Amino acid sequence: SDGSIRLHQMTSEYPLMQWNDSTNGQPIIALQWALTRPAVFFVLDASSNIYIWDLLENDLLPVARQTVPSENVVTMAVLGEPEKTNGLLGIALAKESGQIDIQYVKKKWALP
Repeated sequence: SDGSIRLHQMTSEYPLMQWNDSTNGQPIIALQWALTRPAVFFVLDASSNIYIWDLLENDLLPVARQTVPSENVVTMAVLGEPEKTNGLLGIALAKESGQIDIQYVKKKWALP
């Protein structure tokens, strides 16, 4: 609820990494790992901002942030085929109106 993200290992109750206030205090609505690149994950906050984290590029801050204009996004799902190396990775965004928007991710964050 405060925008904090914690990365845990299954064998410990303590996080390996913790990023406080990663969304400028906005509650996190969804967090999803990339299906094609293990070090990348996506965060959606309550203000319809999407943050892309690539832990191999920067483990302190997101590498990109995109605001979805005009309408609140209520959830997201990551799309991709992990067994294929074509670099296609997308995010499906569900908006308040019921509309679904699919955005594709740059190959640098999608390639294995």
